[in-house]
Amino acid sequence: MRSRRSHPTGFIAPCLPSAAERPPAEPGWIHEIKHRGHRVMARRSPAGVRLFTRNGLDWSERYPAIAIAVGVLRCRSCLIDGHAVACDEDGLPRRRENVVLFAVDLLELDGRDLRREPIETRKFLLAKLLEHAKPALQLSEDMAEAGDVAFRYACELGLDGIVSKRLGSSYRSGRSRDWITTKTRQPS
Repeated sequence: MRSRRSHPTGFIAPCLPSAAERPPAEPGWIHEIKHRGHRVMARRSPAGVRLFTRNGLDWSERYPAIAIAVGVLRCRSCLIDGHAVACDEDGLPRRRENVVLFAVDLLELDGRDLRREPIETRKFLLAKLLEHAKPALQLSEDMAEAGDVAFRYACELGLDGIVSKRLGSSYRSGRSRDWITTKTRQPS
């Protein structure tokens, strides 16, 4: 009999976007850059800050600047979903020494579970929380353009693609049809 690996206390598995050939064309979606990096769930609680990978590994020591940035946010507790990306001096994902957490969602704030709230509410609260954050913690901005325009922009910059999220969607662990990823190139 196979034993299931248990996840650490406080871990919530991330919402994973479904793959698509092209971004959604209809209105009612927001789009953000798909960053090349490690998916990180940053949890701050009274016990401290922990940075979990999408599989529940604790990488807090690997990204100390991110842990410090989460630790000094103006809140009692939070759970931020994001991507740890190594950036060059222009903020483009290239170098290893400048790792930034690009925050894409806020799942908990001051003890309040936000996963059932619509994405617009979570994004608003996330932006407000990160207004005075340290440089190692950045908001992944939404693009107001239509999906095809946002995708073309990502292609022109040589980025991995975009993630489109249906307005009004809640946050569910595992694969979601309300989140769609469109890649600019095939994995090598």
